[in-house]
Amino acid sequence: MKKPLIILDRDGVINIDSPNYIKCPKEWIPIKGSLEAIAKLNQAGFSVVVATNQAGISRGIFTFEDLHAIHSKMIDTLTQYGGNIDAIFFCPHNPIDLCECRKPRPGMINEIQVRFKVNLTDVKLIGDSHRDLLAADKAGATPWLVKTGNGQKTIEAHENGTQILPPNTETFLDLSEAVKTILK
Repeated sequence: MKKPLIILDRDGVINIDSPNYIKCPKEWIPIKGSLEAIAKLNQAGFSVVVATNQAGISRGIFTFEDLHAIHSKMIDTLTQYGGNIDAIFFCPHNPIDLCECRKPRPGMINEIQVRFKVNLTDVKLIGDSHRDLLAADKAGATPWLVKTGNGQKTIEAHENGTQILPPNTETFLDLSEAVKTILK
């Protein structure tokens, strides 16, 4: 039997975000409760996949090796809580490249669907930015927004009419609260 799947954005959902990018393992700091939440998903039988834009690579701000080191720290820290991430998908491109894998385009999410052989209508994508929600919606996944990271700004942009959230978007305080709802 296939395990249910949850897709998570990284910066602002799992770890504290930075407008200057997370460039090295030292800058990767988990959001309180996020690693425990991922471990709870794993313990409940979910596969957890990360889908993250990482334009800092194409901009020369950090390297693929730096990104690998950051992800190694994330995985190693998560194992201390009894959790794991089944896969990490990332887009290294600059927004001006107009690639299909960079959120808000659905390419990365569609690739996850192919690799994990899942129906995206059964998958929640939890993000903190408008682009995460749009990518989820375009791919057919359920968009969930957390208020951590850019989440509060995303809500404010929706409330003042500068961004429209997909109609089926649900909002949560943080990843921990979203996971509690999933596991109810």
